[in-house]
Amino acid sequence: MIVTRFAPSPTGLLHLGHAYAALTAHMAGERFLLRIEDIDTQRCREDFVTAIYEDLGWLGLTWERPVLRQSTRFDAYRAALSQLADLTYPCFCTRADIAAAASAPHGPEGALYPGTCRDLHRTPKPGETYALRLDAVKAAARVGPLFFEEAGKGRVAVDPLLFGDIVLARKDTPSAYHLAVVVDDAHQGVTLVTRGEDLFLATHVQLLLQALLGLPAPRYAHHQLILGEDGRKFSKRDQSVTLRSLREAGATPQQIGEWVGLAIHSSPPR
Repeated sequence: MIVTRFAPSPTGLLHLGHAYAALTAHMAGERFLLRIEDIDTQRCREDFVTAIYEDLGWLGLTWERPVLRQSTRFDAYRAALSQLADLTYPCFCTRADIAAAASAPHGPEGALYPGTCRDLHRTPKPGETYALRLDAVKAAARVGPLFFEEAGKGRVAVDPLLFGDIVLARKDTPSAYHLAVVVDDAHQGVTLVTRGEDLFLATHVQLLLQALLGLPAPRYAHHQLILGEDGRKFSKRDQSVTLRSLREAGATPQQIGEWVGLAIHSSPPR
């Protein structure tokens, strides 16, 4: 059975790009799950959670209940971190520290962490905040060669060092995006991850974590992005393309499906 999911973060209103992602996942799965990725307790808001339910329901989508919310899963993320304790280290650096490091290597998204705290071996002081980073070199050596299955591309070799020593737990929460995603996909039995092609490279990190934690790896299908007239992907800051504003302007769910190039009631691809 194909199990898919749509996992928005409630930091703003859903837009046309979200509609495309949700419709794609809904049509591709025999079971469709909705997950609220609200580990960022500073930016996530309950009114946006409510809006997600309203917008997806208006589109005609249905999903299984109860809906998993990452803010209720912190103990599960801590348990996963404990399994990686010998591969992680506390990082006390700020973003400014990392940006200013002349020795920082570069990856797909700019400067990678230069390893400033990797060999500090310093115990955090009482009340001191820090992030937990994964020692990517040690992690890669532990798991060996990895591959993932990508729709339309077949077997893709994983580069475990692509993003360097990623953050697994932020200073303000007991998890970060990549760790929470792999733990929850396994917990929910997701077998096919459909998402935008802007997250294709993130799959390399997530396969590494799945291997380290002994979690099953789903198949992946990264679809094209819906772009605005300026050629850029939609942003939550662009209110003109939110599903709420389009609905209030008189748009119908069928029109949304046409705009994003999908027929809402078409048969799901297998």
